[in-house]
Amino acid sequence: MNILDFARRKQNGEKISMVTCYDHWSAKILNESAIDTLLVGDSLSMVVHGFDSTVHATVAMMASHTAAVRRGAPDKFVIGDMPFLSVRRGLEPALDAVSELMQAGANCVKIEGIDGQEEIVSHIVESGIPVMGHLGLTPQSVEAFGGHKVQGRNEGSAAEIIRQAKAVEAAGCFALVLECVPAELGRVITAQLNIPTIGIGAGSDTDGQVLVLHDMLGMDTSFKPKFLRHYLNGQNDIHSAVNAYHSDVSTGAFPSKEESYA
Repeated sequence: MNILDFARRKQNGEKISMVTCYDHWSAKILNESAIDTLLVGDSLSMVVHGFDSTVHATVAMMASHTAAVRRGAPDKFVIGDMPFLSVRRGLEPALDAVSELMQAGANCVKIEGIDGQEEIVSHIVESGIPVMGHLGLTPQSVEAFGGHKVQGRNEGSAAEIIRQAKAVEAAGCFALVLECVPAELGRVITAQLNIPTIGIGAGSDTDGQVLVLHDMLGMDTSFKPKFLRHYLNGQNDIHSAVNAYHSDVSTGAFPSKEESYA
């Protein structure tokens, strides 16, 4: 998949699949899968590094993980997240951050929000860098939202997100992530934009869907927001595998003669 395929998929009514990917070993597995595109999301600060929000992600952190994913998935379209405040420090710092992510192997960058940064987003696009937008629940603004809450529930806030979505398109973004908005709002925005929408908790009428890989694999069964579907019970499966290994080591069943050198 390349940048031109996003518009074509929307025009043809073909859904786009996306999952997050943070490291080399999972990228290698996903490179052999049918998944359309990989997002090196700033959620890695929580999933991989154990922080309580995405605001702890840095440009250096994002570039390092993006490079690892690119090495593992040379055939996939890779999206690199612009981390907390990296677009808000002015044009030159923003371009420096974009440069690091692109040189690390990203095919494009994703930027949260639009108000107050329209000119910077447009400049990045005009510089030949594809930009994906992100509206609704933008995790970098979680403190302003008072927590991880569904956005656009009332008429006024819904109209505001629609306005912002049109501004994202006007700035030249090629696609838009919609996170945690009512399904009807996801449908309306998708219908009004010429660029494709990728939903996460935005209903089934968006042009595609994205989930955190670790979430869909059930690596933390205690985390189950309404929009999440577990496709594997990874937490229990890994526990079982590690416990079986421990048992085999304890009893001397591993390694066997066949697993030992003469």
